Amino acid sequence: MMLRALISTSLLMALLLTTLYAPPSQARQSEQDIVYYGFDPDIVTNYVTSGRRSLGYIRVTVELMVADRKYLPDIEHHEPLILNTIIRIFNQQHEDKIKSLTGREEIRQTILQELQQILERETGEKMLRDLLFTKYLYQ
Repeated sequence: MMLRALISTSLLMALLLTTLYAPPSQARQSEQDIVYYGFDPDIVTNYVTSGRRSLGYIRVTVELMVADRKYLPDIEHHEPLILNTIIRIFNQQHEDKIKSLTGREEIRQTILQELQQILERETGEKMLRDLLFTKYLYQ
């Protein structure tokens, strides 16, 4: 009886340890393929200010979260198109939007959506998972 309880306890512990140290699921393995692509140098462009005599300037560092390493050659090939899209969207923004946190998030989402559409049209693949501003300075 004691031996049976010891065996069942040992089996239960082995089962518990096996589930705790189980290999990662397929979803986690696919996340490991994510890479980040940054632009060098930083993007510096202007935006619309409320005054007619001056322009505002913004300097941003943009990192693209690429869904898979295999897309990096395509991202590099289309870098001029990507940069043009980012700069064009910033140039259309007003000062209030550039300087507010909610405006910055709206701009980030707009750039991400437009880049996803452009890259999917050019390559037939959904390459981007996200877009990050790692530096965001305005004057």
